[in-house]
Amino acid sequence: MRLRGRIRLIGAAAGAALAAPLALWACSEERGQHRGAGLAPTDLRERDPQATPAARRVYAILAGLENDARRGRPSRTVIGQHVELHNERYNPGYGDYRGTKQPGYYYRKARDITGRLPGFVELDLGPGYGQPGWAVGEARSYSRSWPSCRRMWGYAEDAVDLAVGVWAGLPRPADGSYHPSGTHWDCASGTDVSLPPTGGGPAGIVGFSFHQPYPGSPVKGFAQTLHRTSPAAQDPGWFARVVTPGSTEHQSLLHDLEYLADHLGYLADRGVPVLLRPYHEMNTAPGRGFWWAGQDPAAYRQLWRVTYDYLVGRRGLHNLIFVWAPNSWDGSYGHEPHSYYPGDRYVDVVGVDDYSDTPAEPFGTGGWTEVWYRGLEQYGKPRIIAESFHVPLNAAQPDTLSRTPWVLWTVWGQALTYDNLSSPRGKNTVTDVKRTYGSSRVISGGGWAQPVTNDH
Repeated sequence: MRLRGRIRLIGAAAGAALAAPLALWACSEERGQHRGAGLAPTDLRERDPQATPAARRVYAILAGLENDARRGRPSRTVIGQHVELHNERYNPGYGDYRGTKQPGYYYRKARDITGRLPGFVELDLGPGYGQPGWAVGEARSYSRSWPSCRRMWGYAEDAVDLAVGVWAGLPRPADGSYHPSGTHWDCASGTDVSLPPTGGGPAGIVGFSFHQPYPGSPVKGFAQTLHRTSPAAQDPGWFARVVTPGSTEHQSLLHDLEYLADHLGYLADRGVPVLLRPYHEMNTAPGRGFWWAGQDPAAYRQLWRVTYDYLVGRRGLHNLIFVWAPNSWDGSYGHEPHSYYPGDRYVDVVGVDDYSDTPAEPFGTGGWTEVWYRGLEQYGKPRIIAESFHVPLNAAQPDTLSRTPWVLWTVWGQALTYDNLSSPRGKNTVTDVKRTYGSSRVISGGGWAQPVTNDH
């Protein structure tokens, strides 16, 4: 049975040299532009009247998949891969290969195993790698300003470039950033670096998370993202000052957001829509998790809105699709997240970072991930697994996507092939990865028009 709809072309650039279109399955007129009872809105302009055509099309795809599932029609799931590019480039002990890796190692890994690329890749513009400063406000360059050629900052450029490449195709000489071979000179390392080719054509959609070190942190690294190392651990009034205009802490927040906006603006200039997932896992217990987690819900909502207003209002970034993703609310590490929800005006997609259960040991009385899928239904938005150690289709849970047809499912970094926890959680087998990428229920890179059948 085929999905109702037709192939349309989404241009990859507006006013830029990138001309390669991305063929994506887009929602048909049958779905319409209006929201029915219990359905997700299908027009991104309900949230952002100036949303770019490409962002609107990508959002319409996600909303269309969600609404098919809500109507009981056959639906599909975009398979995604998070890439910890800073670890791939600078951490020899990271992942299933001991040694430094070319950028996009785990994006490429899916194709090495299955012959197919992910249909979505998420990268990170933080946390940095324990180095000072952001170098904000400069025009982005491969040899000068961005990010000031500091040691261990080349990954930020490659993260942005991989995003453009997934959307527009790699290698790409068109905008002058890459040679026809797909390489460029990285001033931070003094070497040529290359990104994984997509065959020269577009491969999927892209997203960014932002593991932001606490505002005002002297260096930018993962340690500075945590609550226990931030001023919040010692000063109960610090977080409130971060969201209060005029305070020193608030100015530091805006400085960090300038860094984020400069990179997202580079993508906007090239017509690339971005699923942006900031301030995730906010519902962890006080004192645990990130510096923005476990805080007063009203102050957290204000943080989200300050960020939204800065990016969309002050910087005019209309290529963004905002993703709100709490931690799985198992009552231990994560608590019920509703009080942290910023509001429909500020959120397009809802998701969950699911580390509370495993295929072999699901949480709750339903199937694996079902408690989170049902819990997110109330928001009336496309639902995604924003982070998971596991691929959705595996020997323990072969029917996950028929029971819970998530719109998008993203596997976290090295977890695709390697379990860095050395725990009973287990890891994905080659068979699991092939089962997932080979399923007709799954949309992989370039696979947007394949039919749905009744396989698992």
